[in-house]
Amino acid sequence: MQLLDIGTYFTSEQAAESASTVGSILDDDAVRDLYAYPADLGRPWIRTNFVASIDGSVTANGKSAGLGTPADARLFGILRELCDAVLVGAGTARAENYGGVSLSAEVKARRVANGLAPIPTIVVVTASGSIDADSRLVTDTEVRPVVLTSAAADSSKVAALRSAGATVIEVSGESVSTEDIVETLSNHGFRRILCEGGPGLFGQLASDGAADDLCLTISPMLVAGEAGRIAHSAGASDTPMQRAHVLADADGTLLTRWVRRP
Repeated sequence: MQLLDIGTYFTSEQAAESASTVGSILDDDAVRDLYAYPADLGRPWIRTNFVASIDGSVTANGKSAGLGTPADARLFGILRELCDAVLVGAGTARAENYGGVSLSAEVKARRVANGLAPIPTIVVVTASGSIDADSRLVTDTEVRPVVLTSAAADSSKVAALRSAGATVIEVSGESVSTEDIVETLSNHGFRRILCEGGPGLFGQLASDGAADDLCLTISPMLVAGEAGRIAHSAGASDTPMQRAHVLADADGTLLTRWVRRP
């Protein structure tokens, strides 16, 4: 598997500093450079990561993993390496059987050398508190997860999650707003955020102008069926995005990154 840079947007200053040029084959260090978060962040920068088929399906056989390719798996690991926290909706956490982030000793050391915690924290958004205390998310992790829920959550589930070691934050009202999410991330000192879905959470963030960065893998598959798209919300929202780069693998996989226009 080789990733080939087939289109990168740079400012003149970035181009002068980058070792990557269009047409070059990228090693992992070059990929890390392309996906680096902005420096000196004063607020959480929310990056979303999705995979979709050529015809726009967000799942194959009910799971996003069904669309995965070696190139997508390689990028998935690098994106997790670069972030402070992995943000995910409860539905996706359940459907994909999430556990805590697992990293090699080498990756942990590299994170620490770059000023990050050894392992990123999983932050789960669930207005109802519907996360089982005995799920892998809580039991199979080196870092206890943060569960962001609402005042309407089932109190017994909240108590069970706390007893199991999860950090549970309850916000007022019956839903978890984008403002609540950003405030919680900020209060925990999380600036480099990787949102891994699902479409409802991404749609909320996009509608509220909080999605800064989209990493979208185009899997070389046609799926058809009735699967949804990567984002949905009650109302449409037009958010102009700027192409950062497009990488390609020989199997047809395209790795694209888009950044919200200033």
